[in-house]
Amino acid sequence: MNGERVPELSIVVVNYNTREATSACLRSVIDASPGVDLELVVVDNGSTDGSVEAFRERFADATVIAAGENLGFARGVNLGARAATGSWVLLLNPDTITLPGSLEALLDFARLHPEYGVFGGRTLRPDGGVDPSSCWGEPSLWSLAMFATMASTAFKRSPIFDPESLGSWPRDTVREVPIITGCLLLVRLADWQRLGGMDEEYFLYGEDAEFSLRAGRAGLRRVIVPAAEIVHEVGGSSDAGGAKGCMVMAGKVTLLRKTWSPVRAAIGVRLLVAGVGVRAALEALTRRSRAPWRTVWRRRSDWIDGYPRAEATLFGRELASA
Repeated sequence: MNGERVPELSIVVVNYNTREATSACLRSVIDASPGVDLELVVVDNGSTDGSVEAFRERFADATVIAAGENLGFARGVNLGARAATGSWVLLLNPDTITLPGSLEALLDFARLHPEYGVFGGRTLRPDGGVDPSSCWGEPSLWSLAMFATMASTAFKRSPIFDPESLGSWPRDTVREVPIITGCLLLVRLADWQRLGGMDEEYFLYGEDAEFSLRAGRAGLRRVIVPAAEIVHEVGGSSDAGGAKGCMVMAGKVTLLRKTWSPVRAAIGVRLLVAGVGVRAALEALTRRSRAPWRTVWRRRSDWIDGYPRAEATLFGRELASA
């Protein structure tokens, strides 16, 4: 990028061995947003598939940062945001395709509505169906009790029994929400810096929820802008064999222990463990060939302490000494 130019929007993408998917993501951003003054910042987390070389060849104007190792999502995003020079920062998953006009719509809304501070959009599956994971409700003892008893599964999308799902709302109206996920998250660079970015104690999953809740405590309202649409490839290789479930649980445990009182967090963690146990038992009783919850249950000692310990137990990484 030209050092004299200050772009309006910096898009930060963290890549890990997804060269072609990330290339498609970056190309879609460029093709879908001809009216947006933007810069692309790509952080490569030690990929071995030639990602860095490919990005530098295919996207000459992009800032490509070779981290040299897998930093995880929070540290990778923070590294990219430190290189960003735009007035706004947009976090974007590498397995997404930006639809035409989406970024203009997101920026237009953000400019017209300064009463909000964190902005999300509407994510679609490749078949055109709604992927509700662009935003979530805040966890509570009630929502975790519903998870523990499987009521949240039996009554999926129920605002009472599955409150974190935000009900059956198809993300097609402007709505204030507690949590916007890092799949598509827009924030002013100044606000990002004021908040200190993502919490780097998280490695993967949960860091975006903590960021959203921390932003809320700092007075930044979070809102979904339905005109900002992307297509998201839901369910990658990380869910194989229950591995993704273990990572998600590690993030949830960390979120509870960092944002709740010790007593409340301890109860919440027990409810999470109970919910995993019930699902694992059901898989065993029904003799399902694919049994990810049994893996999550069997490996509960690896995630029950949350991060930073789970970074070592789940990812085989040595923890930095204090």
